[in-house]
Amino acid sequence: MENTKVGVLGGGSWATAIVKLLTNNLKQVNWWMRNEESISHIQSYGNNPKYIRAIQFDTDRLNISSDMQEVVDKSDILFIAIPAAFLDTTFQHFKLKGMENKIIFSAIKGMVVEYHSIPARYFHKEFGTSYDNIGIVCGPCHAEEVAKEQLSYLTLGCPVEKTAQLGADILACRYIKTFTSDDVFGAEISAVLKNIYAVAAGICHGLGYGDNFLAVLISAAIRETSDFVDAVHEIHRDVKSSAYLGDLLVTAYSPHSRNRSFGTMVGKGYSVKGAQLEMNMIAEGYYATQSIYEMNKKFDVDMPIAQAVYRILYDGITPVVEMRILAEKLN
Repeated sequence: MENTKVGVLGGGSWATAIVKLLTNNLKQVNWWMRNEESISHIQSYGNNPKYIRAIQFDTDRLNISSDMQEVVDKSDILFIAIPAAFLDTTFQHFKLKGMENKIIFSAIKGMVVEYHSIPARYFHKEFGTSYDNIGIVCGPCHAEEVAKEQLSYLTLGCPVEKTAQLGADILACRYIKTFTSDDVFGAEISAVLKNIYAVAAGICHGLGYGDNFLAVLISAAIRETSDFVDAVHEIHRDVKSSAYLGDLLVTAYSPHSRNRSFGTMVGKGYSVKGAQLEMNMIAEGYYATQSIYEMNKKFDVDMPIAQAVYRILYDGITPVVEMRILAEKLN
């Protein structure tokens, strides 16, 4: 396993955390990031100057480059952690070759906004990569807690059990427990939805709703998740497991959650644009809300929470009014 050729595409917090985990087990990790100054800083000082500076890398194990094709060529397995909002424009710029032969694990918790598509479908159509070689990394796990080496759990999903296990093995360490799943579509859609529900939880928190209401909101959110993923891809799955319910809970309740923080600001009266500028980070739930809204035009699943978030973020409905209406629908 030490000689497995692995690359990471992305320079943000999740990419940084994944690189940290990989260097626990591998002699060499190939890492693409766009920012040349960040690359130089990491090579000189061993940490990412923009994201989770507490993570200290063994730079002898890193091959960092701003040439994405170089990283792809040197890797058999790729972990992709580029924000969904920038995924298509990034790949259109680099025009990669040879991706059809790679194993891809997506650590992207959002929809490809240009196509309202989950990353697995995008990689299959854009690169010709077989679905058997496309997987997903699911939580519940915050990058900030990986930096602190706090006990966390990851699920690696792929239709081929052997491939899912390969991903699980190269990420596992003393503080990361890993599991496998064959439900890539359900897990990816759930990962998208949990960001929307975290925005909803943040809006309610910002409005002053208490823990009792949030418990009802999140209980309804997991039922909404179950209804939607069953409509989109009906296979047997247990949405009460950590990859679904656990990931939803940590995203909806944790102070580390960008989507909850974004929602809290909206609930407190920030405009959507103002909240985005204040955070200076990507809240995937904002983009996911529109993608799920468009996607649900086909499936027509009753999704009152997701619809409420859409009306607040995109129709400009006052959060106070919309959440009062939603509160009457929950049980």
